[in-house]
Amino acid sequence: MSTAAFDVQQAGVGDPAVAPLLAGLRVEYAARYGRNDELDRYPAGEFAPPHGAFLILVSGGETVAGGAFRRYDPVTAELKRVWTHPGHRRRGLAAAVVRALEHEAADRGYRRVYLTTGPRQPEAAALYLAAGYTPLFDPDDRPVRGPLPFEKTL
Repeated sequence: MSTAAFDVQQAGVGDPAVAPLLAGLRVEYAARYGRNDELDRYPAGEFAPPHGAFLILVSGGETVAGGAFRRYDPVTAELKRVWTHPGHRRRGLAAAVVRALEHEAADRGYRRVYLTTGPRQPEAAALYLAAGYTPLFDPDDRPVRGPLPFEKTL
């Protein structure tokens, strides 16, 4: 699959092409939340076929964006690890990643997507709202605390 000048590739968590994505997420989570163990929460196999996938967008041999999903329940994929390199933001790459993950999840038989993002990631919440996700929280309840769950029927 190709998105403009970017190729969508499937990779494993341990693939060297995934390393920049995971490193970038660690930096972002630390900057926004302090110590964060989110990236260590699930074993790599959770994001591998047949129940999961890890997709990256590559341009000129560089990983510029990506994301993953894992099995949440028999009909639901849970999106995780959606990230775009800071030098490539505001170009629609995260939306392309989400669409690619949804397509892959549907191909694997999932009928619903679930995800959470953090309250200190307003751009992520805006991405999911723009992509047609339904918030499973009251967006008008301020201040927002804890994870922000979303869902979408495929």
